[in-house]
Amino acid sequence: MDTTALTGLGPVLHDTVVPARAPWTHLVGRGQTLRIIDLEGNQSADFLLYAAHDDAERYSAQDTIAAQGNIFLRAGSVLYSNQGNPMARITATTVARHDTIGGACSCESNTLRYGFHTVSQHACVENFLQANAPAGRGKRDMVSNTNFFMNVPVEPDGALGIVDGISAPGLYVDLLAEMDFIAVLSNCPQINNPCNGFNPTPVRMVIAGRLA
Repeated sequence: MDTTALTGLGPVLHDTVVPARAPWTHLVGRGQTLRIIDLEGNQSADFLLYAAHDDAERYSAQDTIAAQGNIFLRAGSVLYSNQGNPMARITATTVARHDTIGGACSCESNTLRYGFHTVSQHACVENFLQANAPAGRGKRDMVSNTNFFMNVPVEPDGALGIVDGISAPGLYVDLLAEMDFIAVLSNCPQINNPCNGFNPTPVRMVIAGRLA
């Protein structure tokens, strides 16, 4: 794969393309950078973090929103854990903002929102469970996730909208690890709303930096 766009991040330690609809997980060491690249544009990448050395510590959307006083993630935003510790910092992004409140699709929510005919459709919750299973994490370990590249505006009346994405082919977000963490991604399979343009596509995951 072409790594010219990774100049300045350090040696590439991991580089893979996650197919449309699929899960992915990997250890990211403190000081390393995880780059998520929206290869074809308008794809939503649902994302969770778990501390590598403490099973009880994981990403907290509530602490992240409270600490920064904003529901959107931008360059400079810090993702905090449920223990109030910084887990990762967005050092660069070519997308204006990323979502913290849209949540992850599930078979149950698909059925409620889009009708019973969607009950068998694969969803992000199933991706997260599949990726977490080898580490012994289950539904009790699921927390509110971040949605990179997803566009969830808040309307004047407080309602949330799920609309066309604001990403484009090749745009990315860089996360600098502030601690060793396990990154878990669901490359969203949603086809019932515009978050993926009704057509899920691959994303590329690159970890760069020095060995932890």
